[in-house]
Amino acid sequence: MDSLGENVERRKRFIINFMYWLIIGGIVFLLLKYGLTYIMPFLIGFGIAWILRKPIRFLADKCRIKQSIVAVLLVIVFYGAAGTLLSLLGIRIVTACMDLFAAIPGWYTKDIQPALMDLIASLEVTMSRLDASVVETLNEVALNLVKSLGEMLSGFSVKAIGAVSNYASALPGFLIRVLFAVISSFFFAVDYEKVTGFAMRQMKEKHQKMVIVVKDYVVNTLFKCVRSYALIMFITFVELSIGLTVLGIENSVFIALCIAVFDILPVLGTGGIMIPWVVLEAIQGNYPLALGLLAVYLVVTVIRNIIEPKIVGSQVGLHPLVTLMSMFIGAQLFGVLGLFGLPITLSLLKNLNDQGVIHIFK
Repeated sequence: MDSLGENVERRKRFIINFMYWLIIGGIVFLLLKYGLTYIMPFLIGFGIAWILRKPIRFLADKCRIKQSIVAVLLVIVFYGAAGTLLSLLGIRIVTACMDLFAAIPGWYTKDIQPALMDLIASLEVTMSRLDASVVETLNEVALNLVKSLGEMLSGFSVKAIGAVSNYASALPGFLIRVLFAVISSFFFAVDYEKVTGFAMRQMKEKHQKMVIVVKDYVVNTLFKCVRSYALIMFITFVELSIGLTVLGIENSVFIALCIAVFDILPVLGTGGIMIPWVVLEAIQGNYPLALGLLAVYLVVTVIRNIIEPKIVGSQVGLHPLVTLMSMFIGAQLFGVLGLFGLPITLSLLKNLNDQGVIHIFK
């Protein structure tokens, strides 16, 4: 009977703990999924104030100027420098896109159109040797393909117009968020100690210590993640440099550097450049080069998918399989933010569990 009673109590504790953590997890998920948008401008403002807090203290002590004045000046300098860099980057991107669009007609006339004409001529020669019924069937297939292509392009144009209108309608809200982030960063920078001190005083001493531990660990882990992806980018750059050089591509090192930087983008990656390049070379009839580029792309993609969980996992202290799963689940639930945020969160929970601050894992 005692053994049966212990089993029942153990199951009760398990159910209670499971429901407790399920409710906590649900609340956290809802807050991150739907509440993060509303507080993000203030989080960004606080983050900028946190970055500038040490320079503000240093300049205020050295120059013997009131800290609030130094804070306002440094925030202005920060936004001025950031705005200038973003403006220059935007100008370069727009210029590059304009040059690309201006060069497309020349590429079509010089390379793509002759390749298509040769393909059509070879098809006409082949079709002239076929039976009339086969030719009629092929003509019907071609007409259906043209019709499907037209419908696809029409649907794409409708979606493109819808996307542009959606972005245009979302622009005022984005500008309002940016404005609130800028304004809040001034207030946070001026009264950083007051704000953080007030927040800490609302907690018990043990919770204050945990907040400090969490902050230090998250900052350290973020730097480790940046270092991890810098290493991954370097490995990708080396692979692309070797592959493109072997294929005889001019300016292979510079092109490899551009693709490696582009590879950091979670949605596009290497395929955003390599796949259109492969298709373009295939249309032009450069089949050996197209196959070579495809092989380089496959090698880079496979190696990245293998090394990314290992490198990131070793830096954040997680098993590669756990890192891979958390990156996938985080990306599915929260997009780009979840891709990086969920592995860091799991690493934080593991670290707190190892230190005995919380007790989740055995």
